[in-house]
Amino acid sequence: MSSFIRTHQRTLGRQLCRYKSTTPRQVLPLSGIKIVDLSRVLAGPTSTMLLGDLGADVIKIEEVTRGDDTRNWNPPSAPLLTDAPSDASHLPPESAYFLAVNRNKRSITVNFKEPEGLEIVQKLIREADVLVENFISGKLESMGLGYEDCKKINPRLVYASITGYGQTGPYRKAAGYDVIVEAEAGLMSITGEPDGPPCKVGVAATDIATGLYTHGAVLAGLLGRQKTGEGMWIDCNLFDSQIAGLTNVASNYLIAGQEGSRQGTGHASIVPYQVFPCKDGFLMIGVGNERQFATFTKEILSQPTLASDPRFSSNAARVANRSEMVKIIEDVLLEKNREHWLEKLTGLGIPFGPINNIKQTFEHPQAVARGLVSEVDHPRAGKIKMVSPAVNYNGQRMPIRRPPPWLSQHTTEVLEELGYSAEKIAELRKKKIV
Repeated sequence: MSSFIRTHQRTLGRQLCRYKSTTPRQVLPLSGIKIVDLSRVLAGPTSTMLLGDLGADVIKIEEVTRGDDTRNWNPPSAPLLTDAPSDASHLPPESAYFLAVNRNKRSITVNFKEPEGLEIVQKLIREADVLVENFISGKLESMGLGYEDCKKINPRLVYASITGYGQTGPYRKAAGYDVIVEAEAGLMSITGEPDGPPCKVGVAATDIATGLYTHGAVLAGLLGRQKTGEGMWIDCNLFDSQIAGLTNVASNYLIAGQEGSRQGTGHASIVPYQVFPCKDGFLMIGVGNERQFATFTKEILSQPTLASDPRFSSNAARVANRSEMVKIIEDVLLEKNREHWLEKLTGLGIPFGPINNIKQTFEHPQAVARGLVSEVDHPRAGKIKMVSPAVNYNGQRMPIRRPPPWLSQHTTEVLEELGYSAEKIAELRKKKIV
């Protein structure tokens, strides 16, 4: 680790953002908004988690015995407390995957294939502002919970459907999987080394992007409802989201007929703009204009005449002579350790950064200073660390008001809010409706 990072760490200390009951009270943007969450895995739960971070009351409806698929995606999982709630003792440990995207939610389990279960969901919809679901197109409609069904119950409902390929077209009934859509919608073809095979992104980027699109669409839907008094049906899907995410690569093809290609860590239109090896590690360097290139050739390469060399004197020339340019830079950087170059690059106005692993990422002085790790108390796992909500409002980060719920943790609580008696809830449990 470089000395300038260590210096910042000594100054800032190893601070963790810990949520406590003494946290100053914030006026949360979505306070009072109720969301029925019929989604599972990643895209839908990401969108509802973000809405929950903003203050919405998110009620996550799960399958009665297993819940969200990701509850069983372990290892790794959080260790269980010896004094964990006895009514959850039959459940497996909380998987790290599930914990990642289900904070600020309440969990209830309902078998809504049965009439009494369907009635519970319908009662929730009657009181809700938003419904988010990610069933295959037409599935909820066949169960009496399609948009038109829900609109009759609650005309003000903002209903967001997340699918693999959308509500229309020949693929509308196909299941959506991040890695398949990465392949089918162009992302994999442009990811990886030029002489290597197509490669997936290190996280489920298409799922996450779709969750972000859905989150934004729901917020816009709520704003639109303020004007019209009417709800709406939102159609979000992995396929459309991924194609929209091709951005400049898509534009290159649509405008100029230029096919995308794998560039490794490089950039199709800018040179030098990629990862370079040092004697003991790797650096990402992005030289975005001629002023930066002149500084780079003088201060880092110690070859100031390169800036006027016809092969490299403009970005277009450097792109045309990419391999020669890259070879010159690699030969220089391989002479010294990464820390030497980190210190040398600091203050030059050239974008650069070390290739950090995950441990180094969370030890980064900016991550520490910004409080990007939160520690919360989980009833089954004790204190767990989570990535903090990414957005601040009025200088305050949105709080983690609720840890990710264990399966069915809030079933009784939510049913009581709907007016069910203790006797009726016991009967529903006996019949495995909840």
